[in-house]
Amino acid sequence: MIPKKSYRSPEVILGPDEGLDLFLDGRLKLIQSRDGYRFSIDAVLLSQFVTLRPGDVVIDLGTGCGVIPLILLLTKPVGHVFGLEIQAELITQAARNARLNGFLERMDVVRGDFRHPPFYPGFADLVVCNPPYRKINSGRINPHPQKAIARHEILASLDDLLQAAAALLTKKGRFALVYPAVRLAEVFVCMRRFHLEPKRVRIHYPDLESSAKLALIEATLGGQPGLEILPPLLGQGDFAIGGQP
Repeated sequence: MIPKKSYRSPEVILGPDEGLDLFLDGRLKLIQSRDGYRFSIDAVLLSQFVTLRPGDVVIDLGTGCGVIPLILLLTKPVGHVFGLEIQAELITQAARNARLNGFLERMDVVRGDFRHPPFYPGFADLVVCNPPYRKINSGRINPHPQKAIARHEILASLDDLLQAAAALLTKKGRFALVYPAVRLAEVFVCMRRFHLEPKRVRIHYPDLESSAKLALIEATLGGQPGLEILPPLLGQGDFAIGGQP
């Protein structure tokens, strides 16, 4: 099904624990929590990496404050973006950020669990996600709920994510995510279980002396085998986010 009503913020007011940050030379304005979840360079790299065609319908699973949809709307020929989020505070941030940046007509923020997404099957041309990187039994779980959910697979697993993406995509639709490079083999194996064929990969390195940190992966639903490995990505990528607190 399609969400009957997305969340629309009636006005842009900052909460007591929120701040307003400027990015992309001031073109992007973002309300974020001061101590809770804040987006990282990973979201920017993913936004830069994805393949978009004019008029594409995009769903961002776990949109947080809405940073990925907003960067896509600012820099690529997107038709419409839906940000799906389960945490109430982040939903209001994403909705206010859509209003703040003038994208109310092309961006909807929807409350929901991507294990049971409120969209018709085959609804999206592109599904994107910057998911939690750590399994529930690995490492210390952050005491702050927003940070814990963003970093550990508390609410959903990698299989849950891939199943949702496959269900939401049109035939030959694309799914893109950013994931730790050390889990790259695991992602490839899991993707094929859900008929998501890896087609493009770009590996991110913090610098020339360091091991790979992240993998940017794009898969096609029902695609034929054939993987393009793009040139390596260093530091903050092809452009810095230009943050100004």
